[in-house]
Amino acid sequence: MLKGFRDFILRGNVVDLAVAVIIGAAFNAVVTSFTKDVLGQLISAVLGKPDFSGVVLRLYGTDIRVGNFLTAAVQFLIVASVVYFFVVLPLNTLLARLQKPAPEAPSTTKTCPECLSEIPLAAKRCAHCAQPVA
Repeated sequence: MLKGFRDFILRGNVVDLAVAVIIGAAFNAVVTSFTKDVLGQLISAVLGKPDFSGVVLRLYGTDIRVGNFLTAAVQFLIVASVVYFFVVLPLNTLLARLQKPAPEAPSTTKTCPECLSEIPLAAKRCAHCAQPVA
């Protein structure tokens, strides 16, 4: 009963759902704060703007607000790296430890001593070079 529950919890779609919930809810405030309060202040020191939203390019009289895109891109990279290193990588390691290695199937071929080609075990002559095989 507990083995079935463990298998259910460790299945891919349950883990994917958990990762999506973590990305959407738990890390949102932390990532937003890190982006605005730390990275935004570093950008402010370099560019003189208080946050990413102030980064605007002008092209033929039109404002292109790249700051919001930069904020979203940095937030995505931070969330993705945290989820990968703290959820996906440990889970893959755990699953690798829990999985038993598959037993190797017995060989159905042998190697011809003359031409080194693979031939069936029951063969008395090599199909490639016609040499007798013991």
